[in-house]
Amino acid sequence: MADIIKLLPDHVANQIAAGEVVQRPASVVKELMENAIDAGASTIKLIIKDGGKTLIQVVDDGMGMSETDARLSFERHATSKITSAQDLFNLHTKGFRGEALASIAAIAHVDMQTRKEDSEVGVQLKIEGSKIVSQEVVATPKGTSISVKNLFFNIPARRNFLKSHQVELRHITDEFHRVALVHPNIEFHFYNNGSELFNLPKTKHRQRIAHIFGNRMEDRLVPVNEETEVVKISGFVCKPEFAKKSRGEQFFFANDRFIKSPYLHHAVTAAFEGLIKSDMYPGYFLYLEVDPSSIDINIHPTKTEVKFDDENTLYAILRSTVKHSLGQFNVAPVLDFDHDPNLDTPYAYKEKDVILPKVTVDASFNPFKETSESKGMGKSFQKTSVKGWEDMYEGLDKDIDVEEFSSVVIESESAVQGTLYTDEEVEERLAATFQLRRKYVMSTVRSGLLVIHQNRAHERILFEKFLGEITVKEGVSQQLLFPLELTFNKQELAVLNEIKESLTNIGFAFESLKHETVKVTGVPLVVPESGIGTVLDHLIADYMEGFNDGTLSQAEVLAKVLSKNLAIRTGEVLDQESQLALVNNLFACKEPSLSPFQKITYTIVSEGDIDKKFS
Repeated sequence: MADIIKLLPDHVANQIAAGEVVQRPASVVKELMENAIDAGASTIKLIIKDGGKTLIQVVDDGMGMSETDARLSFERHATSKITSAQDLFNLHTKGFRGEALASIAAIAHVDMQTRKEDSEVGVQLKIEGSKIVSQEVVATPKGTSISVKNLFFNIPARRNFLKSHQVELRHITDEFHRVALVHPNIEFHFYNNGSELFNLPKTKHRQRIAHIFGNRMEDRLVPVNEETEVVKISGFVCKPEFAKKSRGEQFFFANDRFIKSPYLHHAVTAAFEGLIKSDMYPGYFLYLEVDPSSIDINIHPTKTEVKFDDENTLYAILRSTVKHSLGQFNVAPVLDFDHDPNLDTPYAYKEKDVILPKVTVDASFNPFKETSESKGMGKSFQKTSVKGWEDMYEGLDKDIDVEEFSSVVIESESAVQGTLYTDEEVEERLAATFQLRRKYVMSTVRSGLLVIHQNRAHERILFEKFLGEITVKEGVSQQLLFPLELTFNKQELAVLNEIKESLTNIGFAFESLKHETVKVTGVPLVVPESGIGTVLDHLIADYMEGFNDGTLSQAEVLAKVLSKNLAIRTGEVLDQESQLALVNNLFACKEPSLSPFQKITYTIVSEGDIDKKFS
């Protein structure tokens, strides 16, 4: 029988490895930027086109490579970081596997130019699908420039799984943030389709955070510092009042490497217990320094998942450190939240008796009696003020046809669908609706008892309303008496510019969108003026978080986000008119049974089911 096990060719093995290392353009950005940092670069430039699908270029001024090193760098498991297995437990660099460049070159067109400082000329390598097409001597600045073009050109199936340019750009921006935040001593430049998104000079951690997330972030940060035998913790947490409903500004770094750790995240969340709501997420930028031998970063190809030797101790130290910082800077509460100091009795009046006010009434006062003071001008005023009072009742002596008012019709909000009720029917329906536990709206139907989830039902109503306004461009705007100025970082401004037209169709009006400042002059009728900033913050965060996964149109995404943030919440009290409007508007929708997030909005308990309870 013939042997069936064969060794894979190198180009096939590299493509398989690329599937683990290169998941999307952002993975290439991460690997190339980390290589530039390991090369000792002081300035790094990132150039992107079409969300990284057409071009990803990283230029650094690091040490560069010789001709031989340049060739070897594209071989599998070729690395300058480790020489033995023991080195894996004492890592101080970003990359060490020797798989990144080989994997990238297997699925893209790569152009590398590099020169060492002591060399007069550099070398240029062109590789297509792991094959070296050309190698030339070129004049190039000190350092390395790597251009990755046409990602997944030889794997069409992988390329088809990529999302839109905007979605891929957001993933790239996230990776850029993770690298830039931990290296404030390096200057970074980020260009997208010819325009500069970020220009980050060398600075300190706090200023680097402000440069990335906007100047408003600097006032929100609370410093965190603690040094123990197990770990050294530094960084910042955001004040509790700036917690958000979506995950966003949450960064853990271990030994200058971004990591993901739900366990440590829970430690930070536990420190905020009692300061924020259970459905809110605090922001934090925390840097951990541990013994390299006590952390295993070799358990995942992307090196973002790590394993600590003593996670329980680390959890306790991190939780207490964050809690101590919040208390040290007077962020944690020491007084009752509901206490109003304006109601305190002043010290000077604490020992005084309460004196009841005395009211005197002139029993002999007659407003119709003419006195000496009311003579003259006052007398003439009285005469003119009552002149012609009989005219007010003119025409009332005519016969009135009472039958004209016997069939008064009240039009509900669903009049568009032709649902009209007489006054008797309205009273009957109002009496038949009631609210249960501030969560459900109950009503009677022919088949039994109707139970409506008020939050989900209102989400469906608002979703179809906003979707229609965006499509038809008939949103009603409420102009603000005083324009509201809001500040956003560059990434948030980019999202606002992307969805500006759709927001305008809904009813938002913007006067300017530049220089991290947004001036809002109008909002939709359903948006309260006091909540404009919160709504826009949640809108941007949800839009960036993953609502826009490429399967929905922009109009659908915005309608979903706005309906989620503006819908009636569980716990809100509804009067009977609002309950009736909710019922009518829900069943006037095209898809009343499901919310925009595919959850059931109502159910009907049949009369038979009720009878069974008493059988």
